[in-house]
Amino acid sequence: MNHAPLKDIVIVGGGTAGWMTAAALSTVLRGQYRIRVVESDEIGTVGVGEATIPQIQRFNAVLGLNEAEFVRETQGTFKLGIEFVNWGRLGERYMHGFGRLGQDVWTVPFDQYWHRLRAQGRAHPLEQYSITRMAAKANKFMPARPDLGNSPLADIAYAYHFDASLYARYLRRLSESRGVQRTEGRISHATRRGEGAHAGHIDAVVLESGERIAGDLFIDCSGFRGLLIEQTLQAGFEDWTHWLPCDRALAVPCESVSPLTPYTRSTAHRAGWQWRIPLQHRTGNGHVYCSQHISDDEAAATLLANLDGRPLADPRPIRFRTGMRRLAWHENVVAIGLASGFLEPLESTSIYLIQQGIQQLIDFFPDRGFSPADVAEFNRANRFHYERIRDFIILHYHLNQRDDAPFWQACAAMAVPETLTEKMDLYRSRGRVVRRDNELFAEVGWIQVMEGQNLHPEAAHPLAGLLDDAVAQEHLERVRQVVAKCVEVMPGHADYIAQHCAA
Repeated sequence: MNHAPLKDIVIVGGGTAGWMTAAALSTVLRGQYRIRVVESDEIGTVGVGEATIPQIQRFNAVLGLNEAEFVRETQGTFKLGIEFVNWGRLGERYMHGFGRLGQDVWTVPFDQYWHRLRAQGRAHPLEQYSITRMAAKANKFMPARPDLGNSPLADIAYAYHFDASLYARYLRRLSESRGVQRTEGRISHATRRGEGAHAGHIDAVVLESGERIAGDLFIDCSGFRGLLIEQTLQAGFEDWTHWLPCDRALAVPCESVSPLTPYTRSTAHRAGWQWRIPLQHRTGNGHVYCSQHISDDEAAATLLANLDGRPLADPRPIRFRTGMRRLAWHENVVAIGLASGFLEPLESTSIYLIQQGIQQLIDFFPDRGFSPADVAEFNRANRFHYERIRDFIILHYHLNQRDDAPFWQACAAMAVPETLTEKMDLYRSRGRVVRRDNELFAEVGWIQVMEGQNLHPEAAHPLAGLLDDAVAQEHLERVRQVVAKCVEVMPGHADYIAQHCAA
């Protein structure tokens, strides 16, 4: 096996995925490899992934970004969680907030004492024990203050809303300052090696101008088309629409309105759901829906009727299939972003999956030998993350009690993956959630969605009974009051942005 290092890395496609990849690799590889991004201004990007989860902070930190500058440059706002409206039953709403719930005491997690007392009617709603959820409801925000020790203010988890096209532009400037070369042009086809140890590998991409761009490692960020991973290498696609039947979306920006909320909102409609993402200069909106249950015109009318402000454009249609590439790394091509798969943005995981793909590529970065064992492990890890996020998104659809629309009735009745059934059964029994192999969503996320959509455990953990109920209730009340007082002293979300990072 040839263990010589690679020299040339070619990223096919720009957009969020392409420039996140270029920025990360140019930072980590420190000029030791040639990195080239090939993109065409004539080809649009999906560009609706404007909401993120807290892991984006780690990515930005690796790049050395200044938070205030990043938020200004992307017209960004802060995000403490996602509010779900009408997902359990019509008229119900709950918040999936970031960060911890309550404060642990003694033997079992905080939520187990809450389960025990809730069953007795002696506990307040779960959200009142979470600083991010209560701050979100009050439209308050501040970053964590680690110097405050054991205070909830020392442990505020948050993410961002931002304009994805501005983020890509910002990362392009950063990447080019670190040596990345950009080539403008449309790719007409790719050529493959016909013989030798790596016969079948991509040898070069050829532009419509006739220019030939050779490389050792190709990263496919060409979006749904999968120009290299699928059109050229035919890696295959695993369709999950039988679990996640929405197949279309309409996206439209509208004017901003007050207050500037520090959370994303997801509102379930008759045959899908609508996102609302507040930015500094506008609000991003979209309607994700199932074309078998609603027409495009009806979906557009529903979207436009539920905007907070005047629309700034006509709704832009997007068609998709939910699922993943069977092999995200095949031969010498690694697919990242939409080229590797698509999971609807219900839990804001699209940009995270780009970040995860980049991290896995760095973890298993190849030499000219392209070790089959490394490639296999990359693909296994990629599948694991996609499947576990898939399960979490299916949970929202399946765990509904709506009887007003055939779409929701079908979702409630469908058979779900065994891995999800196990999660639900375990929670239904004793409120337990087991996080395996560092899957993305931790126990706190599963608890909030299952409770928010009316799945409650039949009993609490037996050891929750070791703490006297009166003592447990006193502990919960103390946590609730401390959270409330901390939220009182937090600045307003709009005020914080105006003071620190207004665009």
